[in-house]
Amino acid sequence: MALRIATRLPRLAIVGVVLLLASATLAVGAAKRLTAVPNGAPAPVAVATLVVPDVSGQAFVFAKGTLEDTGFAWQVIGSVHGYAVNNVASQSPPAGTRVRDTGAPTLSVTLKRTPYPERGNPEDVSPYAGTSLQPVGVKTTSVTPVAPVPAAPKRARTKPQAKPATKEVEPKVAAPTERPPAFVVAGAPTEPLKEMALTQRAELLSAWIGTHPKTKANVRHYLYQHSWIVTGAAFGWWHGAEALRKLIAVDRVAQQRWGIGKKSQLVARKALADVEARTK
Repeated sequence: MALRIATRLPRLAIVGVVLLLASATLAVGAAKRLTAVPNGAPAPVAVATLVVPDVSGQAFVFAKGTLEDTGFAWQVIGSVHGYAVNNVASQSPPAGTRVRDTGAPTLSVTLKRTPYPERGNPEDVSPYAGTSLQPVGVKTTSVTPVAPVPAAPKRARTKPQAKPATKEVEPKVAAPTERPPAFVVAGAPTEPLKEMALTQRAELLSAWIGTHPKTKANVRHYLYQHSWIVTGAAFGWWHGAEALRKLIAVDRVAQQRWGIGKKSQLVARKALADVEARTK
């Protein structure tokens, strides 16, 4: 028995050495696969970017909302201050510029006065701290013209009676979408029909406050919508007085849920008195 074990020991030792070498080779190969980088270059890191919106020519009350909604901070430079009724004369950087998303990249705007009186306190900086502006690409406002595609040959109509049916589909829906102003203010912008009416905006704001907690972002949204409705009504936009009445009710809800809105309600009541005086 002892003789058999003695004769097999060299074989067992050789097998053990082979297994040890094989495991070491596999470990080294795995390590190389984990640490190797193609071409010796580090793995690319995705960079989050934002595209600067076009706010030139807009009323400041709408321009600042557009910037905030798209993730930017802003500052007013120049001699004309940030009153809601002033218009944006220029912006820097220009629309279409792609910048790094550093948190809240700060854009600069210059304003120009309008015939409408400047009321309240001006806002020359965004309500939250801005971050650095870091352009990462070339402006994308220009579009490369595309050569016109030749029109495909018309097929012969097999159903001539279908032609009158196309005449029924005509752009006759413009009249119902018109919103006649309650009164006209010289120099005030016309109501943008692509935006919801002031009354609908006030109704949605009321429902929104009822389902959202008080946070900095939510308060900022509330104040922006509030300023939009008050300014639009002061411009004489459609059903402005009705929207202001709804907005005053919204302010009461804000006081009950968030503990704010008292000053906003005073602003809305003053605007309502002005609008009612103009429409008598």
